[in-house]
This record gives sequence, C-alpha cells and structure tokens, in this order.
Amino acid sequence: MSQVDKQLDTLKSEIEQEIPNDITVTDVKYEGPELVVYTRDPKRFAGDGDLIRRLASKLRKRITVRPDPSALSPPTRAEEAVRSVIPEEAGVTDLDFHEDTGEVVIEAEKPGMVIGRRGSTLREITQEVGWTPEVVRTPPIESSTVSNVRGFLKNEREERRDILERVGRQIHREEMSDDEWVRITTLGCCREVGRAAFILSTPETRILIDCGDKPGAEGEVPYLQVPEALGAGAATLDAVILTHAHLDHSALLPLLFKYGYDGPIYTTEPTRDLMGLLTLDYLDVAAKEGRTPPYESAQVRDAIKHTIPLEYGDVTDIAPDVKLTFHNAGHILGSSVTHFHIGDGLYNVAFSGDIHYEDTRLFNGAVNDFPRVETLVLESTYGGRDDYQTDQADSEEALKEVINETYEQGGKVVIPAFAVGRSQEIMLVLEEAMREGDIPTMPVHLDGMIWEATAIHTTYPEYLRDNLRDRIFHDDENPFLADQFNHIDAGEDERQEVSDGDQSIIISTSGMIEGGPIMSWLRHIGPDPNSNLVFVGYQAQGTLGRRIQNGWDEIPVDGWGGGGRGDTLTLQMGTEVVDGFSGHADRQGLENFVKTMNPRPEKVLCVHGDERSVQDLSSALYHDYNMRTFAPKNLETFRFK
Repeated sequence: MSQVDKQLDTLKSEIEQEIPNDITVTDVKYEGPELVVYTRDPKRFAGDGDLIRRLASKLRKRITVRPDPSALSPPTRAEEAVRSVIPEEAGVTDLDFHEDTGEVVIEAEKPGMVIGRRGSTLREITQEVGWTPEVVRTPPIESSTVSNVRGFLKNEREERRDILERVGRQIHREEMSDDEWVRITTLGCCREVGRAAFILSTPETRILIDCGDKPGAEGEVPYLQVPEALGAGAATLDAVILTHAHLDHSALLPLLFKYGYDGPIYTTEPTRDLMGLLTLDYLDVAAKEGRTPPYESAQVRDAIKHTIPLEYGDVTDIAPDVKLTFHNAGHILGSSVTHFHIGDGLYNVAFSGDIHYEDTRLFNGAVNDFPRVETLVLESTYGGRDDYQTDQADSEEALKEVINETYEQGGKVVIPAFAVGRSQEIMLVLEEAMREGDIPTMPVHLDGMIWEATAIHTTYPEYLRDNLRDRIFHDDENPFLADQFNHIDAGEDERQEVSDGDQSIIISTSGMIEGGPIMSWLRHIGPDPNSNLVFVGYQAQGTLGRRIQNGWDEIPVDGWGGGGRGDTLTLQMGTEVVDGFSGHADRQGLENFVKTMNPRPEKVLCVHGDERSVQDLSSALYHDYNMRTFAPKNLETFRFK
C-alpha cells in the first residue's frame, strides 16, 4: 500500500470518528487539492450545516462531500424537487445531472438566491434529493467562450477526474528530502516587458509561474530550454501558476503540453476562460500573418482541461511543501497576486504579477495583506523615476475633451485597447459621460474580441468592484448593455460603413497596434485629419504603437483592410496620449504597495520593466525602506535559506 493510500485510510478513520454513527462514509479520495468524501447519507450530512466546516478545520483540508450513487434520487424526480426548492426569482436556466459524481450543476441568473443565506438553500437541495449542487452564473451577455469552456469540461469530466486524482496523489505524496532551500530562476521579463516566466523550486517541488510572449518581438520567448525549466523535461514540473490572462503572461502555456507537461495549472476561473479566448486568438492571428503557430488548438484545450480554478483568499496545498493563495491584483479580470508558503513556516514568496494598487472603475485595488513575505517579486512597468500617471479623474476629463473636440470637427475617435481590461474601463467612462451629458451620445463600436471579453466580465461580477457588481446584477442598470455599444461582427463591410458614417468612437484591438482589426481602422480613418487616434494604454518598446507615439506617420498595413504586401499608409489623423487608464500601478502606486505591506519583505526583485524602470525602482526601495533589492537579468537564480 502506498503512502498516499495509508494517508487516505487514516483520514477515513478520523472522519468516521468525528461524524454521527448513522452517517456512512463509503470512500475518501484526493481530487486535486481537495479531499472528497463519498457517503450513502448525503441528506444527513446536509442536515448539519457545520459538519463539513468542522471536519475541514480538524483535518486542515478542503473537503467536498459527494453522494454514493446508491443515495441519489432519479434525475427526473430530482429536477422537479430542485426547482421547487429554489426561488423562482433566481432565474434557473439549466440543470445538468452528473451521475458519476452525484453533482447537479445549476445555472442561474442569480446564483446567490440558489445558494441561500450561508448555503441554506444548497443544503436544502441535498436534503431533498441527495445530489450535491454546484452553482454557475448564466452570463447576462451571451459568451461563446464561457459556453464552450463549460461544454468542453462537461464532456471531459471523466478524464478530468482522472487528472485530479493523479494531481491529488502527487500533492499529498511523502516528502523525500530533508534539505531546506528555496530558489527563484528568472526565465523572462527581466529588464524588459513581456515573456513573463519564473521557476520557483525547492528540494521537493518545481513550479512555473507564467509563460508569456514578448509584444513586438517575434521569436523572443522565455528561456524554457534551460535545465531549471523544460531542459529537465516538462514532466518534471509539479505545477504551473498563471497570474492573469494577458498574452505576455499566458501565450505559451499551451506549449508546455506539446512538450509533455501533464500537470495542473492553477489560476482563477475568469482567467481560465480568458486564457482560452486569448490563446486561440493568438493562433488565429499567427495564421493570418503567415507565421507558424508554436502549438495547436488541441494544446489550448489541454491547458483548459488541466486548470484547477481557485478563488481569492483560499489557502491551497499544491505540493507536499507548498501552499498557494491568490489575492486580487486589481489589473484585469481574475488577475492575482500569488503568495507561496513554503515548508512548515520555512519561507514565503509573493509574485505580484501585474498590479494596480488604487481602485479603478472596474476593480478594487491590489491586495498586499499577507501574514509573511520574505521575498517579493514586483512588476516595474512604470517603475521609472518620472513614471507618474495622471490622476484617474483628470484622465477621464482629458479623454472627454479629446472626444468633444473631435466630434465638433466632424471626426471619429479611434482607441486601440487591450480586449481585456482597458476596453471595459473605457466603456464605463463613456457610458457615464454620455448618460450625464458630458459628451454627445454617439455610437461606440467595439471591434475584435472586446465584446466577447466584456461578456466574460459580466459572467464573473464577483471579481469586479463592489458598486459595479451591484449594477450588473440588475439588467436595467448593467452599463455594458447600454444602447450605444455596437459589436462589429460583419468585418470589413461594417468597418467601411462606420468609416463613411457620422461621428463615432471606435475601440479596437490590438492595444499596441501589432496586427488585428486596428490596422483596418488606421487604413480607413488614418487619412482623415479631423479624426484622432487616442492611446490609453502602455505601448511596449518595439511595437508599432510605440513608434506612432514617437512620431511615425508612415505605417505598414500589409494585408489589412485591402492592403497588399509592402503597403504603407501616411497617417494624417491626430494622435493623443491620455495617461491614467493603464492597468499597471505607476511609480507611486508601486512604492505604496511595498510601503504599506506589514511586515515588509526582506528582499524585492524588480522585474517586468525596461532597464531604467527596474533599476530606478530597485534603487528607490533600497534607499527609502532599507531592504535588499535587485534588478535581475534573465537567467539569474536567487537562492534563499
């Protein structure tokens, strides 16, 4: 009998000692980080609302209780009973019974009403029918991504359970080494923006944090070939962590499965969906531009299938010697600051990912409240000495001023923006400005993946700022459903029609003008001196967006909107830069993030910024807070303890 089997037998005995004698436990298994308890008496379990909580506290495990198949009501009878328990106002749109796990997935417009106060309605459902309810939200805006991911995971349930059981046994294996050390190896995004990737390793465990590409630099990928990374074989990785879905952090995750990785990806649920959306688009853009994609859509599906979603604040075992906790990063939907507790109090490391420290219209500001952090790996995109962004209210006024001036000139405003995060922030500003009469009401055309990304935002309102979440719960107040928003879905013909029409605002991907439909808009509207191109986000070095910002007006438009190979366009539209909408903290925000940590970290590694930015921030933190700071290069290894 293996060590894990002995452990499960011991846990089963401990559970049986803690529960009433009339409750039978038929099996105990690990599924990923969770301990799953099977019982013939799910109704008795549900009758005691505190029983599972007491067991979880006693065993220090995340516990899920599932019914033994013999305890289940037939689905047809169960459906009628479930619907009778749930209030009609909850807006149940689908019930899906899974007999292999004894779970019923309830999709509803108002999941909170299905859950009930402190889970009371869920317990009542189990007491009535024996099935274990799982609740998901019906998207207020139909999302093909959410629908496809849910459908795919439903079809792959059996294989996914096998994956989870294997991962669970790996997490809870016996520790093999008495050594105590922690290492961080930098594989990308050091003294540069893009291709984020790090290896966190201990004598027991090797964890990859992020695996992205580099905007504007084809072929510059993380140093995955080195022995610390995939050079030792992708199968030697124990876990992969994804801080958020932007391609400079996620683009090459599916590549891991091409090279033999078969383990878990830990991220939040919205990040999982956005990763699927953005990586599939990444393949599509590569194909359109005649480049060979680094992987196929099958590997994207593999990544989704191996994802274990976690919620903010949940402390989760991901290895025998590592616990992981996600916290809100305030950057984009589902973005996370990742905290690793290593060993039995041995060491604590936090990776900021990308952060925004102050509240925005979309998100609450980044969380920096950790019990302990000895080493912080901190993004430095705006870490330069003079990188202070305009106050958000001033930024919004500046944007409205540009829009009003352009409207009076009879022109159009074109805003290149990331599909995820920046676009939704700008949508909220425009919706309020039109509603309050600060700018004329006019069509706002959303091109590229922006509408689909917006639909995913409305699927997960619990990840948004408190007051915005409340508005989304009421369809008549949902700002993303405002009449002026128009999804461009007819391609080039519709773009031509918009270009020939009256004043309007166009928000289009890509945010750094590296391909995508923005190229077509430049072709259509670029020659109009009455129109304006407005930059609202970071433009990385080497990107076309940065070059236009710096004064380029001869623009290559190969293949977009009728352009042939080698075609160029002379931009005659105006260009404006409106700071303050970035999803990244500015210099002051980064310093405040560190300054207000209690206790503060002993060491800070400044990454994800150009050379000047990381060195400026590293120097300032050292001088102001007397901590050891570093501005590492790629392929450096730091050993702690």
